[in-house]
Amino acid sequence: MDDDEAGRASSSIRTGARGLLAVFLLTAGIGHFVAHDAFLQQTPTWLPARSAIVYVSGVVEVAFGLALLIWNGRRREIGWALAAFFVLIFPGNVHQAMAGNEAFGLDSPVARWGRLAFQPVLIAWALWATRE
Repeated sequence: MDDDEAGRASSSIRTGARGLLAVFLLTAGIGHFVAHDAFLQQTPTWLPARSAIVYVSGVVEVAFGLALLIWNGRRREIGWALAAFFVLIFPGNVHQAMAGNEAFGLDSPVARWGRLAFQPVLIAWALWATRE
């Protein structure tokens, strides 16, 4: 495989990863409205307007999903903003683990705490999939 072929293969994989991430975000974003109570359990109880936070974060996830699909000219900026968003929502995952809430089928401490390890994967995925 020459350098051009390797570059095209890498680009195709990156495009697929970006599309998969977009579908993940669109699904999760819509889930904020369909399964509002489950997302509410993940929202730290010390935050004000928790229900509004769930809805707004759902809109943000849908917007990120759509942006990944249609706004190619700003791909890198979208990736950095999405990585920052994943960092910002991390306290919700910590809250769920600490509170022992069983939302999203995370019905054991191992599952809830194990989920925290996936957040860096999401961040890396967002940055890698949106590289030029």
